[in-house]
Amino acid sequence: MKEHVQKFGRFLSGMVMPNIGAFIAWGLIAALFIADGWLPNATIAEMVTPMLRYLLPILIAYTGGKVVGGQKGAVTGALAALGAIASTESTMFIGAMICGPLGGWCIKKFDEKMEGRIPAGFEMVVNNFSVGIIGGVLAILSIFAIGPTCVVLTDVLGAGVGWLVDHSLLPLTAVLVEPAKVLFLNNAINHGVFTPIGTEQVEALRAAGEVGKSILYMIESNPGPGLGLLLAYCVAGKGETRSSAGAAAVIQFVGGIHEIYFPYVLMNPIVILGPMAGNIAGIFTLSLLGGGLSGPASPGSIIAEMLMTPKGCYFANIVGIAVAGAVSFAISVFLLKFFGKDASLAEAQAQVAASKAASKGQAAEAATGASVDIHAVKKIVFACDAGMGSSAMGATMLRSKLKDAGITGIEVIHHPVSEIPGDCQIVVTHHELSGRAAQRAPQARIIPIHNFMGAPEYDALVDELLAARSGSTAPAAPAEAPEAEAPAPAGVALLERKNIVLNCAPVTPEEAIRACGRLMVDSGYVDEAYIQGMLDREASFSVAIGSHVAIPHGTNDVKPLIKRTGVVVMTYPQGIDWNGDKVKLVVGIAAKGEEHLEVLGRIVAIASTDEDTDKLVASADAEKLFTSLNGLA
Repeated sequence: MKEHVQKFGRFLSGMVMPNIGAFIAWGLIAALFIADGWLPNATIAEMVTPMLRYLLPILIAYTGGKVVGGQKGAVTGALAALGAIASTESTMFIGAMICGPLGGWCIKKFDEKMEGRIPAGFEMVVNNFSVGIIGGVLAILSIFAIGPTCVVLTDVLGAGVGWLVDHSLLPLTAVLVEPAKVLFLNNAINHGVFTPIGTEQVEALRAAGEVGKSILYMIESNPGPGLGLLLAYCVAGKGETRSSAGAAAVIQFVGGIHEIYFPYVLMNPIVILGPMAGNIAGIFTLSLLGGGLSGPASPGSIIAEMLMTPKGCYFANIVGIAVAGAVSFAISVFLLKFFGKDASLAEAQAQVAASKAASKGQAAEAATGASVDIHAVKKIVFACDAGMGSSAMGATMLRSKLKDAGITGIEVIHHPVSEIPGDCQIVVTHHELSGRAAQRAPQARIIPIHNFMGAPEYDALVDELLAARSGSTAPAAPAEAPEAEAPAPAGVALLERKNIVLNCAPVTPEEAIRACGRLMVDSGYVDEAYIQGMLDREASFSVAIGSHVAIPHGTNDVKPLIKRTGVVVMTYPQGIDWNGDKVKLVVGIAAKGEEHLEVLGRIVAIASTDEDTDKLVASADAEKLFTSLNGLA
C-alpha cells in the first residue's frame, strides 16, 4: 500500500516540481507589481492572470504528458489541457494533472499500435497528424467532460480546506505532514496538493481585493520544526549526533534541505512528536496572525520563505516560524533526555538514502523498487556533471560487463546530467546527482552509486537483466546503434610522454588538480580559466571515482575553453587523502569530443580495483604508461 501511495504521490509531484520556478516567478511578479504590491505597475501586472490561467496549467500538462508519452505525449497533453482551461474561468491545475498524462497515454498507445505499420517515408506525416488529431479530440472532450468535472472537484477540495480553516482544524494536517516528510512523501503532499489549492486561494483573494496569500504554502515548507529538532540534538544529543547537529541545522534552516534532519528522526523515532507539535503550533500561529505566502517556497529555507512573503505578513510569518521552532525544540529536548537512545547516525543516513531511493522508484544501494519494466530496457545512460569523465568510465565498464554476460540489444551511453535523453529507461549516476537526474529523467529508474569504477550496482544490474532475459520467451529487440566514437587524429597521442609525471609527493586534492591543469595549459589543451572549472567540478562532488583513481576535469560550462583533446597522468605512490578516499593515480582530462574514451577504457581495464591501481603505480614507468594507455602496446 505504501509503495502505491509513494508512486502516485511521486507522479503527481513530478508534474509540478519541474515547474516550481514558474510558480515562483508568478508569485514574485504578483507580490511586486499588482496594485497593492511593493512596486505597483499596471503593465507588468497584466502578466499575472495569463500566467495563472494558461501558462502554469499548460506547463503541468506538458510535463505530465512527456513523462508518459515523451515529446509527442507532452504536446498532446498540452492540447488536451487547453480544452479544460477554455471550459471555465477557474484555474485548471487538477484538469492539467489529468489531461497531461491522458494525452501522453493516448499517443503512446497509438504509437504502439502503429509500430511497424507505417510505410517508409510517411513517418513524419503520421507522427504530426496523430498528435494533432488525438490532441484536438482530447481538447474537445476536455471542454465538455474533464473541465466541468474538475471544477466540481476543485470546489470540493477548496470547501474542505475552508472547513478546516473555519473549524480551526488546519493545524492537525501536521500530524500527517511531518511523518510523511520522513517517508519522502513531502513533495507529493506539498507540490501535488498544497501548491495547486494554495494558488487557487491566492487568486481568489486577489480577485476579492484582499492580499493574495495562502497558509498552505507554509504547512510543509516551514523550516521551524526541523530547526527545533536539530537544535535539540545540539543540547541533548550524544557523541556524533550532537557534534553534527549544529551544521545540519544551518543547512536545513538557511539552505532549505529538510532531508538533512530525517536521519535524526530515524535514530529516535519518538522525536517525530517534536516537529509534529511544532508544526501544529506554527500553523495555529499563522492562522491566528493571518500569515501566508504569495507563492510556493522551494526549497523550504528561511530565505525562500521571506522572499515569498507578501507585504504586511512578515511579522506573522516570522512569528509562525519561530513558534514552530521553539515548540519543536522544547518537546524534542524532553524526548531525547528521557526517551532518547544511542544510535548510529551513519546507519540512519543509510536508511534515509534507501527510503529516498524507494520513494523515487530508484535502485539505491538496496537495488529495489524499480519503476521501469526491466524486460523493456533498451537504453542505459551514465550521467555526471560534465559527461566526459566518470560517466564515460562507468559506461565503459558496464558495456564490458554486459558483453561478458552475453547481453545484447542495450545501448549504454554517457551524458551530462543536464542533458539526459528522454528515451532512456535507466540512469546510473553519482548519488549526489541522483536528485537532478530524477528531475531531468522522471520516466527513468535512477541508480545512484558511490564508486564509478567498482560499483557493486553494476553486477547487480547485469544479474537483474540476465534474469529478465532468461525468463523472456522472445529475444530483446536490438537497440539503435550508438554513434561511433571519433578516433584520435592520426599520428597524435592523446597522452604525450611529457605529460606523464611519476612518483609525485603527496599533496592536497586542490594542488593535484592545479598540477594537472597546469600540464594541460602548457600542452595547449585548454585555456588558463579551465583550471578553475576543474576546481569547481571537484567542489560540486569529488572526482575521486574509486579504485584509488581520480579524474580531474572541468564542468560542462568550461568545455568551450578546451582547445583540443588531451590527457595527463600523475602517480602518487604514497597516496593522496582525497576527502576521505585514497588516490594514487590522477588522470586529468580535457575532451572536445569522444576521443578520450579510448584512453579511459584502457584505464578501466588496468585499474578497475584498488589492487590493480596500486600495482600499476608501484611498477609502471613512463614508457609503459605511454604505450598501454595510447593503445600502442
